[in-house]
Amino acid sequence: MTTLLEAVHRYTEAHADAAGLAQTTIPGLSMVRATVPSGLVYAIVRPLVCLVLQGSKRVGMGKECFAFSGGQSLVISADVPTVSQIIRATASVPYLALVLELDPAVIAELVMQMDAAPVASAPLPVDRTDAEVADAALRLLRLLDRPAATPLLQAPLLRELHYWLLAGEHAAAIRRLGWPDSHAQRVARAVAVLRAEFMRPVTVERLAAVAGMSPSSFHQHFRAVTSLSPLQFQKQLRLIEARRLMVTQGASASGAAFAVGYESVPQFTREYARMFGVPPARDKETVRGRARAAAPANASRE
Repeated sequence: MTTLLEAVHRYTEAHADAAGLAQTTIPGLSMVRATVPSGLVYAIVRPLVCLVLQGSKRVGMGKECFAFSGGQSLVISADVPTVSQIIRATASVPYLALVLELDPAVIAELVMQMDAAPVASAPLPVDRTDAEVADAALRLLRLLDRPAATPLLQAPLLRELHYWLLAGEHAAAIRRLGWPDSHAQRVARAVAVLRAEFMRPVTVERLAAVAGMSPSSFHQHFRAVTSLSPLQFQKQLRLIEARRLMVTQGASASGAAFAVGYESVPQFTREYARMFGVPPARDKETVRGRARAAAPANASRE
């Protein structure tokens, strides 16, 4: 019988792009394959669960850092800035992982039906992957081989997968995501505004009003959920987007700075170097050079 590891191995071999990412036709579901350890990857991710099937990865947020390997999962239960790195992967034993974005609406419905109270927890918990979660994920992957069945069966299988996550080792981490009017949900509304308008000035007063809190209470709860102040969160959004523009689209440092809302290129350069460890132009050349070096290996594999 095919295991989840075998299914992810087969799908990523056939569908992974040059960066090792294999998107699927099921909303929010993707897979990752890597044959060498990666550099540092900076992102502000949406709530998700990452099931590592093989290899190892390290994820950091703020002062906390978690390493997890095959047979373990990581749940991110809020929009948080992360620094991640694949730390164990080879051509013969590649890093393989399945990633599913969590659906707050499905979680909210299940939380109410399960009468499950929210539990305070760390925002980046790592634990073993429950057998029920792996089984539901495997049955979801099997739908990819049956395109006619996917639109009819993906919703109940996604719901089942969310149920097992709420009932298993990661329950405490994601339960609050679906609890009506929780601090996490209120902060999420403000985060949605920051994501949509990160290139423009957004006042804390406006964000607090969106979250339905006083400015002081909002600031406290925003930092508790994301580990950052609203201003720091917006700054990281800008810098991560600027890095994407330079690396993937070839934008200059000044062009990227102005595109994400900076008015001063020297300020942008200082803050970029503080976050990524090197000035923007040097970082751009390093990352693009690494991608060029990896291209022949990917081409030969294909």
